Amino acid sequence: MMAELKRLVVGMPLETAAQHHQRLSKRIALAVFSSDALSSVAYASEAILFVLVLAGPAALPLVIPISVAIVVLLLIVGFSYRQTIHAYPNGGGAYIVAHENLGEVPGLIAAASLLIDYVLTVAVSVSSGVFAITSLAATWGYQSLGDYRVEIALGCIALITIINLRGVKESGAIFSVPTYIFIFSMVGMILFGLVQTALGGWVAAAPKLEHTVAAAEPLGLFLILRAFAAGCTALTGVEAISNGVPAFQKPESHNAATTLLWMIATLGTMFLGISVLAHFYGATPREDVSVISQMASQIVGTGPLFFVIQVATALILVLAANTSYADFPRLASLLSRDRFLPRQFASRGDRLVFSNGILALGAFAALLVIAFNAREQAMLPLYAIGVFISFTLSQFGMVLHWLRIREAGWRTSAVVNAVGAVLTAVVLVVIVVTKFSQGAWAVLLLTPVLVLLFRSIHTHYKDVARQLSLEKLGRVDAVRRHTAVVLVSGVHRGVIPALEFAKSLAPDNTTALFVDLDAEQTHKLKTKWEQWGSGVPLKILESPYRSLVGPIMRYIDEADAEYDDDVLSVILPEFIPSKWWQHLLHNQTALAIKAALLFRKNVVVISVPYHLER
Repeated sequence: MMAELKRLVVGMPLETAAQHHQRLSKRIALAVFSSDALSSVAYASEAILFVLVLAGPAALPLVIPISVAIVVLLLIVGFSYRQTIHAYPNGGGAYIVAHENLGEVPGLIAAASLLIDYVLTVAVSVSSGVFAITSLAATWGYQSLGDYRVEIALGCIALITIINLRGVKESGAIFSVPTYIFIFSMVGMILFGLVQTALGGWVAAAPKLEHTVAAAEPLGLFLILRAFAAGCTALTGVEAISNGVPAFQKPESHNAATTLLWMIATLGTMFLGISVLAHFYGATPREDVSVISQMASQIVGTGPLFFVIQVATALILVLAANTSYADFPRLASLLSRDRFLPRQFASRGDRLVFSNGILALGAFAALLVIAFNAREQAMLPLYAIGVFISFTLSQFGMVLHWLRIREAGWRTSAVVNAVGAVLTAVVLVVIVVTKFSQGAWAVLLLTPVLVLLFRSIHTHYKDVARQLSLEKLGRVDAVRRHTAVVLVSGVHRGVIPALEFAKSLAPDNTTALFVDLDAEQTHKLKTKWEQWGSGVPLKILESPYRSLVGPIMRYIDEADAEYDDDVLSVILPEFIPSKWWQHLLHNQTALAIKAALLFRKNVVVISVPYHLER
């Protein structure tokens, strides 16, 4: 039944040979890898206004010059990553670049910061999408829907996780439709709004501040820097394409670079357009209605077009998490390949995706949503720090890359990456300083913790490889003696094959072991053993405190110490019910014994199953 349910949810397995058919075209790749970056226009301008509104109405027009500065930074970072795509066509992004050019620790810092940011991306995007849904419901008088934000967000994360488990190409085809609906609806709203503003003489409407606190802080450089840092969330997701170059159709680098240019142009246009319209339409951040919703209701009214914009915004915000689902598992697989994460993350599932990475991402994001009550503004201070750490390390790594290879045009490329490195480093410092007290310290603390975890995992794998290596291995002594111990809980048909198997291993050194937990049951077993014991001696272990595992472990220790040249085999007779649910009706003591024996040296545990009929 579980297998049938898996097939229904995930789909039929794909052959390894079909992997090249899962490559993405530029049109679908734009939706898969750019949904995070494109969705940020729905809250980046609002994040700037959230800070500026603290200084009162006079500060709100600064949203436009701050947005222009962020767009300039976007162009520089975008073109810097275009260089990375061509230099590292196998993907991996900041982790590979920093690891190869700056060293192991910088590479792990970049990887840790990206993994954190990907989890935050899912939590923030889904929470923002849920806010858009509840904002739409609030305009129609259903304010109570906001009380179920966490439940709705968890449902969205579960749905996106399941769709991604079905495969990259299938999930991309599903998610591309709402992505393009969002792009067209947002561009249409911006153009229509700009025309209305131009016809009105470019007169800005008075901001509605009844739901905010006016002039709570003075307008100064620090507040402007805070607003700039808040708006830099628009750059999150820009690195995604460079991480997933191998997912593109051939020629991979060319298609990835073209898709990156499309993303930069679309993102910059929409972000700047929304910031301009927010100023001229007097939109301000509110707890119940988003800035996008406020502008849309003024530009197109509250009819069908408003509904399309709101639904498209909600969908892109929720589906923006798909970018992380494309990149988190891929990055985790690279770390696993280099033995910095458990090997399970390097394995592809039935649908040729890194299933374990997808499931881990969904679980971590769900925990964040619960912890922050699905409030995206509460998580934004933690957001963008990780991605700017990776930006900076990646760009500095690329500078060293060009200085090392010195191929044609290397000077221009080095200058582009150097400018990107300096600017992203400055922005990183600004973000850390302005957001440190709001929770950014948590990301700065968690990043080195993850690096230490990666290195400890790597040390473990190196130690395992050393101990398993055949180098310097001398002559292996042959097994001279077998000692077999059969654990029995009674005398039945499942015990007889186990006894015969044990006698085949150690015909002269086999013992049956029974723990006395009930005097009457022990007496019945002794009576039956005379007839069905196959000539194997029976050892009864006393257990006055009704412990099952303890007496067995003590006996095995004594038996193992009796000979120095033997192999001790513990035989477990097990009867297997025909239905999965019937296992719940039995106490599974064999599992407890196996778990206890797993860490005992020089002990071999063998299960002898007896399958019951239907």
